[in-house]
Amino acid sequence: MYLKVFKMSSRQKFIDAAQEGKVLLLQCVKCMEMHTSTTYFCRKCGASKFADNIIDGTGKVATYTIITVPPAGFEEHVPYAFVVMKLDGADQRISGFMGGIATPADLPVGAAVRVYGYDERGLLIKFQ
Repeated sequence: MYLKVFKMSSRQKFIDAAQEGKVLLLQCVKCMEMHTSTTYFCRKCGASKFADNIIDGTGKVATYTIITVPPAGFEEHVPYAFVVMKLDGADQRISGFMGGIATPADLPVGAAVRVYGYDERGLLIKFQ
């Protein structure tokens, strides 16, 4: 009997985690260093074997850019911010989309935010 095993892609695991308000990170099995899910070699020891580590998608705004003149396909979403957030409990930064941000007063650096989903724009982020 032939059994074919299909592994879920890292991309799909990342999306599924985001839909649950989580973030998929990869942890080096040799030195335990954490990485984003697009890493192929450990930046600390050079190893290439990783284990999935899903953490809460909460953190603080590190920086952002407010978009008022969007690229094609994003016209219905303006204004929005492309946000870089520092994750709580990990030394990682991730980026995503935060709707309804028109001015810097709408999104202070250091604000508590969280991942709440994923769509064609990427990670979706909102205030905690």
